[in-house]
Amino acid sequence: MQINVVNLNKIDYGAALEIQLKLLEARQKGTVDDTLLMLEHPPTLTLGMRGRKSNILVPEAYLKESNIDIYDVNRGGDVTYHGDGQVVGYPIFDLTNYNRDIKKFIWNIEEVFIRLIDKEYNITAKREDMKYTGVWIGDNKITAIGMAVKHWVTMHGFAFNVNTNLEHFKLINPCGLTEKGVTSLQQLTGVRQDFAKLNQMVIESFCEVFEVTSRTVDLKELGI
Repeated sequence: MQINVVNLNKIDYGAALEIQLKLLEARQKGTVDDTLLMLEHPPTLTLGMRGRKSNILVPEAYLKESNIDIYDVNRGGDVTYHGDGQVVGYPIFDLTNYNRDIKKFIWNIEEVFIRLIDKEYNITAKREDMKYTGVWIGDNKITAIGMAVKHWVTMHGFAFNVNTNLEHFKLINPCGLTEKGVTSLQQLTGVRQDFAKLNQMVIESFCEVFEVTSRTVDLKELGI
């Protein structure tokens, strides 16, 4: 099976959300194939459906002064940070092609990063129990995952800390957790990573785990 990959580069969260919603509708209608959006956001906070604003640790006025937007979104999970140096992916996939199994789908996304980090960096990444979705290095999260499913089509996705400014995570209790931390490839290796190269590595690992091939397209080709 072949999927579409669209590279949106750096894009505001609101603009990317609008694209997701258009693709979601098109995928539900069957007018586009499964599509993976790859992108990077400027500093942004998103609050999931179970999110509590108390997990945002600074006043909204401070966030406005710092040009950090907040979005309430329809994914699972609590508060999440997006920002520069973070590889973000939004799979707009029809789960009928994947046995309608959202738990397995998320397991596979975790596997993408567990394999990549082990293969390329010889670092052991792991899952926690289902209470703590995502990919971890020890007690520090390196990849956050939050999904929504609408009529069996997924949206939202993953955020992989590559060269991310980890100081910004001090603005929140990431995913509502106070006993866990965050990390990035840059912190783990001591070297700033080639972002474009990591973006491509993620696509390749994604295709390997999901047993698909990919073709790079733009939104115009998809009618968006």
